[in-house]
Amino acid sequence: MSLDQQTELSPDEIREVLSRHETGVLSLAKADEPYAIPISYGYDGESGRFYLRLVSTPESEKRQFLTSSPRARLVVHESNDGSYRSIIAEGTLERVDPDELTVERIVQYGKAKRPLFEIWGETKRDLDIQLFELDPETLGGRAVELDAAESDE
Repeated sequence: MSLDQQTELSPDEIREVLSRHETGVLSLAKADEPYAIPISYGYDGESGRFYLRLVSTPESEKRQFLTSSPRARLVVHESNDGSYRSIIAEGTLERVDPDELTVERIVQYGKAKRPLFEIWGETKRDLDIQLFELDPETLGGRAVELDAAESDE
């Protein structure tokens, strides 16, 4: 019998996990079609906003999902010796016009170090880098501690 302990994370614990990481999985939907991709993000613990640089080509599936401000869910997770934490942020993904960038915003995008998972066969001139922000309407986190007796089996 499992005695796993599941608890909700406090806002401070959520900020701590999000600040410790720079990657997650971004999920988008169009009608009944889902789309999920691993991404790199910057996170501002004071405002609670996520900053993303997304790379796509004109004919890519990703571009089709980013055409209008889509509903989005960002999942960040970690595990360590029988302890698991996950954070889920949900809201509308808003494209940022480069003309609207301020120095403060540029600093936040610098925290989204690079599109870590995006390797392209296309020439760089075919790539389009777009900036997005996610100001979550909901932000929650959970921790699960596995029962030590079960994890030793």
